Amino acid sequence: MNDKTELLHATDGDEIPSNTSNNPLFADILARRMSRRDVMRGGIAAAVAGVFAGTGASALAAPGFLPPQAQARAPFGLKGELGFEPVPVSIADTTVVPPGYTAKPFLPWGTPICGDYPEYLDGGLNTGADQECQIGSHHDGIHFFPLGEGDEANRHGLICMNHEYIDQPKMHPNGPTLVGGVRVIEDEVRKEVAAHGVSIVEVREVAHGDWEVVKGKYNRRITASTPMKISGPVRGSDLVKTKYSPDGTMTRGTLNNCAHGFTPWGTYLTCEENWAGYFANRTGRPREHARYGVATGNSRYRWDTVTHIDEYARFDASVKGNSATEDYRNEPNGQGWIVEIDPFDPTSTPVKRTALGRFAHEGVVFAPVQNGQPLTFYAGDDARNEYIYKFVTEARYQPGRTKGDILDKGTLYVAVFNDDGTGEWRALDIKDKAFRDAAAAAGVEFKDQADVLVNTRLAADVVGATKMDRPEWGAVHPQTNEVYFTLTNNSTRGGATNPVDAANPRANSAFGHIIRWREQGNRPWALRFNWDIFVLAGPVEDSRKLDGEPLDETNIFASPDGLWIDYNGVMWIQTDMGGGQQRAEQDRFGNNQMLAANPYTGEIRRFFVGPLGQEVTGCITTPDNRTMFINIQHPGEGGESFPQLASNWPDGGNARARSATVIITKDDGGVIGS
Repeated sequence: MNDKTELLHATDGDEIPSNTSNNPLFADILARRMSRRDVMRGGIAAAVAGVFAGTGASALAAPGFLPPQAQARAPFGLKGELGFEPVPVSIADTTVVPPGYTAKPFLPWGTPICGDYPEYLDGGLNTGADQECQIGSHHDGIHFFPLGEGDEANRHGLICMNHEYIDQPKMHPNGPTLVGGVRVIEDEVRKEVAAHGVSIVEVREVAHGDWEVVKGKYNRRITASTPMKISGPVRGSDLVKTKYSPDGTMTRGTLNNCAHGFTPWGTYLTCEENWAGYFANRTGRPREHARYGVATGNSRYRWDTVTHIDEYARFDASVKGNSATEDYRNEPNGQGWIVEIDPFDPTSTPVKRTALGRFAHEGVVFAPVQNGQPLTFYAGDDARNEYIYKFVTEARYQPGRTKGDILDKGTLYVAVFNDDGTGEWRALDIKDKAFRDAAAAAGVEFKDQADVLVNTRLAADVVGATKMDRPEWGAVHPQTNEVYFTLTNNSTRGGATNPVDAANPRANSAFGHIIRWREQGNRPWALRFNWDIFVLAGPVEDSRKLDGEPLDETNIFASPDGLWIDYNGVMWIQTDMGGGQQRAEQDRFGNNQMLAANPYTGEIRRFFVGPLGQEVTGCITTPDNRTMFINIQHPGEGGESFPQLASNWPDGGNARARSATVIITKDDGGVIGS
């Protein structure tokens, strides 16, 4: 294949599986939990119904189940009730919302937000300098930080959003330019680098459902080149020393920013997901590269081939000098972290909080704060057969006094799910004797805690963490403290090492599910928990929801991804069927969608369907729950090769498709979902 075709093929962001450990698979644990009688009677759907039998709607008041008796009725209004008419599946190149609602596109890729506010030019005609002042590409996680008091806080604020990756054919007039496998137009690379990262933009409502960009002091772009501090145990480690930062205290850029989080003290957390493919190491990979899948051949976008510009040459992680401070062998170690950004201080430098671990972070979500107690954050490693983690701070939360440095000290744990519905958290801490013993038994040596954290996946391997089916977004119920995580799918299901059996009849585990758990004593920092399944996604004939009934035409979905519980207790579920699944399953599931669920009853209704070829991702509302912001990522991706995915959304006509935010309001001004 030619150079351009090779580069386009490399834009597939799914990480190559790199977990070769013998740790247990969650699917096998789930299978053992199901009774053989139920499995034989009706396959996986009946088996899961058996698991749900004690935790369905009729059992919510039973002590010991999830939620416990105290939460069987939701106090202070967080009832999660649904009051809208569900929408059907759709394969239209538009957005679909229930009757009485309106959806409007906002902040599409290329919207000017800072500098000289350069206008977006269709056809890939904008320059790299333009892109550094415009909304980035492939919108993902999103948060709304209110500005002002009272009702003003619902009409004026800062939007922070991630930009995960790019669709190269749409970035430039004729796609990326390569000669002999080398990127020869520097400005194309500059533009691609600038399209990554985070956008911070001040917005204001000017009429019901109509918002505009405010040309204010807060607006800025944080990109794959922005200088960033390294904080926590890895700061100053030999593993992050580079030619750019010989003392190991700084790095450049944030890559493949997927989901997000935010802190109780008002900062934004952006999460670095499938970053490994951006680099190439052609001289032999150390474990901190190999366990994450750093390429040994071509990097994802071949930025590393622009060798005469240090900003891009750093993506070549090959050994070239006598020491790490003479080359960029450690450059990949500066990625894979959670990055804290202060949206209210445009002069602040983003900080990589290394104590929270290094992996393919989908997102991060914190448990409800308790004054005088540690903070707990949960995160998933979005790759096949990887793990779920939580971080518990060493210091205790003090309102008005706690700041970001609380994230620099604490304990990182990884989850082990047992087949009896219990689970435990195992520490990844060099000071923990059980961890040291497990590492010694596995024949793995860690020099210090920095080594443990740079090699988080390896550390989780040695303690026997449970392999999961691509952990994606998480959500913690603000009232019950129950934790929910989407497990989107696992294409490696099947074969001799991961066999299909009576309890796991789905080769390739195509449809996914949502798991939930409650910490022991309802304490987020506890070391044990109880778990169950909230919903098994899939078609009508092969799915189950909380009440033990199958999904139906009003709520069938596949590949759950985005997840958020709003201020009224409604859980919003977003789907990410990949291009192949969208093509194969278009008749059954339509385009990617967003559904609303009641965590107490398990009721699910389809609320939104997006245009062609996209992923629905990111969800937040204003504090009054009357304006919702969601993101549409990569509409029309793959449409050049597969016309059934081709899109011209949101501009229509012959315009190139653009990722964009969607504003959803109720026509009567009411609460979203009611």
